[in-house]
Amino acid sequence: MSAASLEGGPASLDRIRRYLVGLKMPRALEALEHILRRIERGEISALEAIDALLGEELTLREGRRVKAALKMGRLLTVKTLAGFDFSFQPSLDRDRIMALAELDFVDRHEVLHFLGQPGCGKTHLALALGVEAVKTGRSVYFSTLADIVSSLAKAEREGSLRERLRFLCRPQLLIVDEIGYLPVIPGGGNLFFQLVNARYERGAMILTSNRGFSEWGDVFGGTVVATALLDRLLHHAVVVQIEGASYRLRRHAELMPENTRARSISPSAPPPARRRGRPPKEREANQDSNP
Repeated sequence: MSAASLEGGPASLDRIRRYLVGLKMPRALEALEHILRRIERGEISALEAIDALLGEELTLREGRRVKAALKMGRLLTVKTLAGFDFSFQPSLDRDRIMALAELDFVDRHEVLHFLGQPGCGKTHLALALGVEAVKTGRSVYFSTLADIVSSLAKAEREGSLRERLRFLCRPQLLIVDEIGYLPVIPGGGNLFFQLVNARYERGAMILTSNRGFSEWGDVFGGTVVATALLDRLLHHAVVVQIEGASYRLRRHAELMPENTRARSISPSAPPPARRRGRPPKEREANQDSNP
């Protein structure tokens, strides 16, 4: 017995195919014959067949949506929590990370900090949480600190800084990777502060850094800017310290200098909070440092 022998005949089947084409439901069209055969064999009811047909199409569309959102958010390297080796980083509380994957911190507009030496899994975890956010329909944008500051500096030169800040404030979750690997360009600390201030209590962030908070003055070109940044970034924050070694270098640890094999960083206590608003310019910071 063929699928066309079902009640309604070939004409009805042809119309269903045309409907699926007209409704732009390619996956449902592809699955139609298989689902009809299951009906003939008595494996599923008509209602279950409709459910299966629509489910196939929804799965395809959801996959496309996630793929497009990942690309738009620059999450080009897809990482998952399932692919993270928690056994290699015993300092991490797996239950705590899985709780973060419920994304309540995104809804509360909090800042999540991952601190640890290079290769310990900070970026992997940040990307994995970003992927989870995309799957749930939340908007995400991923970038390194260097790229963000560079884009802000370019926008400032072109007179479009406000528009660039507005663009970077749209995502519900902004992931800023590689804080501390390189010092920011002159004036970059002030530009990044403007972004942080614009997102403060309005949008969630994930930050990854290989430097303790007490060292952020070196990264951002001055303690005044660093203090202003941390004042906002630590107000509603979750700090996750990863004390393990580099996962990428695990097979070549014997080649590393002894003093760097087990080195880890510790987040220092945040500096005293300063008043809200734009941080003083570096000229003022220099005056503060000279009695």
